[in-house]
Amino acid sequence: MNRKHGTRNAPPEKRAYYPAFINLQGMHCVVVGGGKVAERKVASLLRSGAKVTVISPALTGALAKKKEKGIIAHRERNYRKGDLKGAFLVVAATSDEETNRKISGDAPCLVNVVDRPEMANFIVPSVVSRGLLTVAVSTSGASPALARALREEIGLLYGKEFGQFLVFLRALRKRALREVPDREERERFFRGAASPEILALLRSDGFGRAKEELLERFPGIRKKDPEEGRKHSP
Repeated sequence: MNRKHGTRNAPPEKRAYYPAFINLQGMHCVVVGGGKVAERKVASLLRSGAKVTVISPALTGALAKKKEKGIIAHRERNYRKGDLKGAFLVVAATSDEETNRKISGDAPCLVNVVDRPEMANFIVPSVVSRGLLTVAVSTSGASPALARALREEIGLLYGKEFGQFLVFLRALRKRALREVPDREERERFFRGAASPEILALLRSDGFGRAKEELLERFPGIRKKDPEEGRKHSP
């Protein structure tokens, strides 16, 4: 194991993971393996804006298409020492445990080893994504099945309307911070936008009704609605 970057072989019951959302935009990430698991890992990294290199003698059809389109780089061979140079994040997704172990020991960066958290320094949570909203669920590796079940349950609570609402709030917040001088008024609005009543209305009646109610409660913010100009423009 790479001691310079901390031990990776602490028993699971003694691990306390530090939760974080990582900006991978433009970062060099390496996935070792070309099967279905690697395919899923690559797709997730690409959605995060990473630049991905896959190391594997063979690729799934989907990965081969990405290679043909220049979406990913591909080294058509088995893993070699030195392949991780310059990588910000590494995923070991081969079917060979010894290879995965070598990758874990060689990686001077963030490394995830599929189905072997004891070889990794981070694990990937189950995720619910609704646009700007991301909810991550982890059981610290104790039960991936429970993490998936909780993800499905949470997914039922937060539909696409939450993604729409967050886009609206992001634009409105920027304008309020810039144009509403009264700090207390801004804080009341921000708290009100996240109140249980607004969230319940969002679930029951949808984005449009929740937005309308929010602006009615805070008429001083109404003129800051970023959609007002479009609604009234000829």
